Amino acid sequence: MKVVVTGGAGFLGSHVCDLLLDRGDEVVAVDDLSTGSAVNLAHLSGRKGFTLLRHDVSDPFDVAGPVDAVMHLASPASPRDYLAMPIETLRVGSLGTFNTLGLARQKGARYFLASTSEVYGDPKEHPQTEGYWGHVNPVGPRGVYDEAKRFAEATTMAFSRHHGVDVRISRTFNTYGPRMRPGDGRVVSNFLVSALTGKPLTVYGDGSQTRSFCYVDDQVRGLVALLDSDYVGPVNIGNPDEFTVLELAHTVLEVTGSESEIVFEPLPADDPLQRRPDISLAAAELGWRPEVALRPGLERTAPWFATAVLP
Repeated sequence: MKVVVTGGAGFLGSHVCDLLLDRGDEVVAVDDLSTGSAVNLAHLSGRKGFTLLRHDVSDPFDVAGPVDAVMHLASPASPRDYLAMPIETLRVGSLGTFNTLGLARQKGARYFLASTSEVYGDPKEHPQTEGYWGHVNPVGPRGVYDEAKRFAEATTMAFSRHHGVDVRISRTFNTYGPRMRPGDGRVVSNFLVSALTGKPLTVYGDGSQTRSFCYVDDQVRGLVALLDSDYVGPVNIGNPDEFTVLELAHTVLEVTGSESEIVFEPLPADDPLQRRPDISLAAAELGWRPEVALRPGLERTAPWFATAVLP
């Protein structure tokens, strides 16, 4: 296939490009490099079938020739990024979704929206199933990301129903692995950088809030399985193993051999107290389950961070 991947220079998008190319697809990565990095795609430079188009998908664009699939992954994704770029986040979730859906419609291509578990907000249902409508504060600071993705899902389904576009929707839960930006503000990268540099690991609240962490190889395998399937979605793609943030901090210290201390700060506004996917649908429809547990995933990730942050 020829696949357009927006956000292709990002952490997750670059791994999607790798998987598609490795299986023989042609890939056009589209990225404005606002949160992505050309370094993530440097190993693909000159590779047959790969093209990087530097462009903000919030503005209209075209891709020459036929296209078989459009995967819309472009968006600031870490709290630090979307809180610093609230308007850009809303634009890429709204205008970017319209533009990429328009491209898919024009080309007769399948459309894939990478949505997020953030559409569930601070959930009152646990674990979260795809049928849960969420508990989101639309006017809170995190609302710029949560509502952008909720709007993107609604727009995707409107194009499906009204224009007959062939669509897929995934909902990603906390993904981690090599190529995460050391300063992106996500909890795994924060903890690894602090542990490797001997600085305190900052835990917000008492650390009892829970998250589920999916290693990037598992995540992209699930996304591409959904792209290839006949199931529209939405489908949760995440690891159902649930850990407290404090458990994550201790595991990071063990994996890195760090003697950093753990310090506590007040919990940020609207920070979800628990997050865990029900992946029954992914297992049934896609035959997908994650394979990499948290500790081995961190053991694979830590060396990449060490290279990035240590002299």
